[in-house]
Formats: sequence, structure tokens, C-alpha cells
Amino acid sequence: MSFDTLGLSAELLLAVREQGYTQPTPIQQKAIPLILQGKDVMAGAQTGTGKTAGFTLPLLQRLMETRTQQRGRPIRALVLTPTRELAIQVAESVEVYGRHLPLRSTVVYGGVKINPQIDRLRRGVDVLVATPGRLLDHAGQRTLDLSQVEILVLDEADRMLDMGFIHDIRKVLALLPKNESRQNLLFSATFSSEIKALADRLLNRPELIEVARRNTAAERVEQLVHPVDKHRKRELLSQMIGRGNWRQVLVFTRTKHGANRLADQLQQDGLSAAAIHGNKSQGARTRALSGFKNGDVRVLVATDIAARGLDIDQLPHVVNYELPNVPEDYVHRIGRTGRAGNAGEAISLVCVDELKLLRDIERVLSREIPKRVLAGYEPDTSIAPEPIQNGRRGRGDTRSPARGAPAAQRTGSSGRASAGRAPAGSAQRTGARGEPESGRRPAQEPAPQRAAAPKTRHAQPRRRPGDAQPNSRHRHPVGGRGREQAALLGGGRRRED
Repeated sequence: MSFDTLGLSAELLLAVREQGYTQPTPIQQKAIPLILQGKDVMAGAQTGTGKTAGFTLPLLQRLMETRTQQRGRPIRALVLTPTRELAIQVAESVEVYGRHLPLRSTVVYGGVKINPQIDRLRRGVDVLVATPGRLLDHAGQRTLDLSQVEILVLDEADRMLDMGFIHDIRKVLALLPKNESRQNLLFSATFSSEIKALADRLLNRPELIEVARRNTAAERVEQLVHPVDKHRKRELLSQMIGRGNWRQVLVFTRTKHGANRLADQLQQDGLSAAAIHGNKSQGARTRALSGFKNGDVRVLVATDIAARGLDIDQLPHVVNYELPNVPEDYVHRIGRTGRAGNAGEAISLVCVDELKLLRDIERVLSREIPKRVLAGYEPDTSIAPEPIQNGRRGRGDTRSPARGAPAAQRTGSSGRASAGRAPAGSAQRTGARGEPESGRRPAQEPAPQRAAAPKTRHAQPRRRPGDAQPNSRHRHPVGGRGREQAALLGGGRRRED
């Protein structure tokens, strides 16, 4: 089957040929005709199999077919993505495939200045690609109107739910026309019960497309596990890159701090490396990704925030320096290689702490991943496993801490968390949409008058030398048994990704 048989216009077929594509992928073969018919679609396929073109091409044709001579240029198609990188990738696809059409598009995401985005929106666009947080920022400032959206696309919907965007999605849906008056497309690399619940609410009698068994890795990716002690992972990674003369390697860690630390260590080993994660500015992330694509950066160290949306042509190697806490994220990580029919290699460095995570991944894949112990890096069987703290924060879109951040989590100059009280005489602070911060009264509203109570302290018995400390039998020295118990019970501070 060729693209000519799918019912696409001559302008779109020309753009496809200019990209060097002649044969549609299975997801494109099934999705494009259904979308051209105006049907709602719930589609799932292995990552890297062309889902983006699967909805971009028919979306553009539908907009051309329903184009009317109306005043201005309202937003007629909205594509929501969970991360900035994926938003940029989708926006590039819309621009590339729509280059021969009189349609305008733009992309909005957090982490960059909002004013240039406002200027582009005011000039009018037909297709808007956005992350949920920044889209709601624009809606709050009334810099866009979504009341005339004809087509809604949720791309990587499972990732959006996994990152906690369900409430933002509901707010966005409230700004759109009713379900019956628009076409809804839900694309996802994996399906879950949560995705089905969202589809039941969003889609109208959808056509279900699933071209591969759910939660499966790309077939052309060779997977391998190297058991190794945790403190020797960096040494082994550097050795594999150097001895194998790998020129382009994508390495995944669980946390932001871990990504920064590993990138610095690899630099010390003489390997050009850069880190990319949610704490990096958009400019830094763009520079790191650009350097990785053009060969200036040999090793790109990333967190799961980058597992979706990184489209790197013929990426040969992906390394799981640390296994993900969520098994499905393993599928998305290794899906960065073996794309568009190319072969790829995915290697996981697994220590004794991660054996349970490995079993969970193999359960999701319904297969055992081959394991190979490398000479000189045999694991020490006397090392006992330690608990792994969950390092996932659950947000991929950089957003102002004033939006929805509890006052108790904001810190003052002393470094201690604020108890939610504003300093005397301080001005009222507002969030990104002009809303007062949680737990504060508007500045113009006087606080109710209450009788001042004298500040007193609870009476404490006076201790004499030699008296036992209160509750001393429940105390443990810092770093001792008390900390271990807190970790086992889920206490203590969680590391953020």
C-alpha cells in the first residue's frame, strides 16, 4: 500500500514525498482513512511507528475541506502533548506536512517567555500545539479563544495522565465546544484502564486501532541486561562507550540530580556529555538536544521527562543507567531507538537494588530480557539490596510555583518552609493567571479583628543534670537505624525527578 491510496490531497502527498516516505506504517494505514471520514479515533501503537504523521496528515486535510470564509483566523485544531520536546516535534511535523497549504500553526509551552507566543496567537493560527500548563496560562490571560476548535488531539495521552495532567485536561475540555460538535483523536503508545476511562468521557463512538499488543517494545530493538554493582555502573558505562566507539548514546537516569552528576562524571572521563531534564531551561534543553543530534555531544543523559518526544534519526544506543520506577516507562525509553524500521540496541545496567523493577518490566513485556555478566564487572553477591525511593515528581511542563503550590511548601530566606503566613506588610502575591496564592487573603480585604492573645509557651519541667531526655528510647542517631526505618516505611524526603 502507498500513501496515494489513502485519500490524501496532492499537496500533502507532495510533502510526504519530499520527506522521502513512500509506504505508510500500519498505524497510518488504519488511522488516516478513519480520520478523513470524520470519526473519533482511539489509537495505540509501538512508539516510533509514525503516530504523529498518522494524525497530522488527515488533520490538515480536514481543515482544508471545512475551511470557510470567516473573519479572522480562529484556532480550529488543538493538539495537546505532555512535554515541551514532544510539542516541538509535533509542531515541526505540522509545519513540514502543511508547507504547501495556506494554513498557519504555532506551538506554545512553558519554560520560555510568553509574550512572543501571544504575538503569534494574535496574528491568527489554524493549528495550535500546546502543553496543558502553558495553554491554561494563555486562557487565563485571554490571549486565545478555543470556542471554535473542530479537532482535538491528545497525543501520548497515557503520559499526560501519568504526569498528573488530568485536572488540566478537564479544564481545557471546558473551554472547547461540546464533544458532539468536534472530532476527537486520542493517540497513545500504551493503553490502560485510566486511558479507557478518559476515552469513554472524551470520544464519541470511537474507532479502536491497536496495531500491536499493548505495552510492547519495538521489535527491532535488541534488549540486554548487564548485572553490575551500583558503584561500578559509571565505570562500566564509560568502558562500553569507549571500547565500542559509540558516537551517539542516550542514557536514562531516575532523577535530575543523578542526570547532572552522571553527565559531569562522563565529562571527567573524557566523553562529551550533556544532561536534559525538567529543571533545565528550555534554551539549555534545546542546545543539548541540538548538540546531540549534530554530533557535538556524544552522550545525552536524560530523565523520563525526555522519554517522549525525542525523535533522533537512527539513534543506535539507549542505556538504562537506572531502571524506571514505572515499568511502562521502560517501553518509552527504549523506543527512542529502533525507530522507522531501523535497528537499535537497548542496554540496562541493573544492580541488586533494581531486581524487583526488572521483574516488573519483564512482566509487562511478557518476556524475559537476556542477561550477560561482563568479565571484570561481576556483581558482589554479598551486597544486600537497599530500597529505591520514588524519584518521580509527576509534571513535565514547567510551571510557576505560584500556581497551585501550597504555601507550606514555599521556603523563606531562612531556608525553612513557610507556615502559610505572609510577612507583615507584604504585598499580595498572585499566580500566573492572576489568582491569589493558596492560603492568603487578597491585600484589599482586611483581616478580621480578633483579640490579641498573649504569646505564651507551654510550661516545661526544669531538667537537672543527669535527667533522661524525653522520649529518648525512641531516638536514633542521624544516619542510623531511624533513617533506615524511615526509608523502609516510606518516610523521609522524596527525591524529585
